[in-house]
Amino acid sequence: QLRQSIRDAMRHSFSPAEGKAVLALMRDALVDARVSLGKLREGVEATHARLERERSELETVRRRGSLASGIGDEETVGVAARFEQRHAERVVVLERKLEAQREELEMAEREVEEMTLEVKNASIAPGGPASAPHAPDLPESDPDSADSLRRSVERVGREADAQRKLEELKRRMGR
Repeated sequence: QLRQSIRDAMRHSFSPAEGKAVLALMRDALVDARVSLGKLREGVEATHARLERERSELETVRRRGSLASGIGDEETVGVAARFEQRHAERVVVLERKLEAQREELEMAEREVEEMTLEVKNASIAPGGPASAPHAPDLPESDPDSADSLRRSVERVGREADAQRKLEELKRRMGR
């Protein structure tokens, strides 16, 4: 939604000041997206580590069950079988979770690449928001400000649209 809001705002023609603001918002959105990528990578690493621990626990339970079976301790064999089933289920769930997280990370990486190109193109586009390539950056925002950024981009787009309509109306009225 944030990327779409930025694209919508980019379709409007802007004054140089508005263009600088939109470009700064685009850069902030890109920073937020890169922060999110880092969090996704951390999640993949955490799930991978948890999966490895669970696999290790499964092997330990299997080994203990085998040892208990070898000495004829049926009670321990039964307990080991229940724990083996639990650990095996967790391994399956964690494997699916890890695969989903990896796919999500790949998708997010592609989106960040696209956003990077959009920002780069906006920075050099003639007459675009970056007709002033040294746009001042807005203050850094916290990672949860994507909604605020989206509203700001939409507001800039609405203001530019309203300004164009006002100028058209004035032109028609001969002022």
